[in-house]
Amino acid sequence: MSDLQDFKESSERFGMQVEAQNTGPAEMAARSRFLMCAPEHFDVEYVINPWMKGQLHAPDHARVASQWSDLRNLIRQSAEVVTLPPVKSLPDLVFTANAALVYENVAVLSSFRCAERQPEAPHNADWLRAHGFDVHMLPPGVLFEGAGDALFDRRERLLWFGHGFRSDISAKPFLEASTGIEVEALRLRDPRFYHLDTCFCPLEDGCLLYFPGAFTEESNARIEARVTPGKRLAVEEEDAVRFTCNAVNIGGKVILNDTSPRTAAWLGERGFEVVKTPLSEFMRSGGAAKCLSLRLNEGYSPHGLGSKITEL
Repeated sequence: MSDLQDFKESSERFGMQVEAQNTGPAEMAARSRFLMCAPEHFDVEYVINPWMKGQLHAPDHARVASQWSDLRNLIRQSAEVVTLPPVKSLPDLVFTANAALVYENVAVLSSFRCAERQPEAPHNADWLRAHGFDVHMLPPGVLFEGAGDALFDRRERLLWFGHGFRSDISAKPFLEASTGIEVEALRLRDPRFYHLDTCFCPLEDGCLLYFPGAFTEESNARIEARVTPGKRLAVEEEDAVRFTCNAVNIGGKVILNDTSPRTAAWLGERGFEVVKTPLSEFMRSGGAAKCLSLRLNEGYSPHGLGSKITEL
């Protein structure tokens, strides 16, 4: 039996379990829920992406703590926040978006490419299992970095999947088997935007922020074919490098590090409230608001401006 067949059978067995439980914990259906990890041990201790170059041990730890707390408090205004215990030897554990792809009560665990981050996986798996998730592990050699590279569309039954730097295209059929949702693969080409969530942000009502320069020509064509011009904004490089697309969207609120007047105006015209919160210390490591949070109730959450993902 192939790895994919094994994976599908595991997903099907879990599907029967979900049906018996009726949709999962009631609190997950009632309010958006995010996983974060306090930056007690955060630092730039190695270089595994372009943002880290020249930044070894550069973060100001007092500013790290205040920026993370500000982000957590903003998310708490609209959602529940639960925390993953920090681990001294794992500075990037703070980037919880990379822990897994969560859909309903299934968590597809990340299989990290970089050796420096691989020890995070057991800690993520233990927390997810302890909190009732059915953890699916990809076969050896299939690289995938969770919700950093897999983002649900907020209107269609669609999962956007970025590959090329950290995640492999070979993960695509396993994601389809786990979620039962169509997966649209997008190839990344700019090493500064090594995860999909650094350059691509699906928003409620099917809106989208993205940086075309991060994608191949074919992938840009796929985006344009899926999202109508009035629903998508191609951000300029000035916004891309301040991680405008690495945003947390909860209903009509978009929480991000910074953005230009042009992008803010576009969002405002579509009914979104833009909330800026500086995350400069985390950007030294190549992450911002979205990287620092993992939505735990994908497939359950009723939030949104007409989101269809809750109709599954």
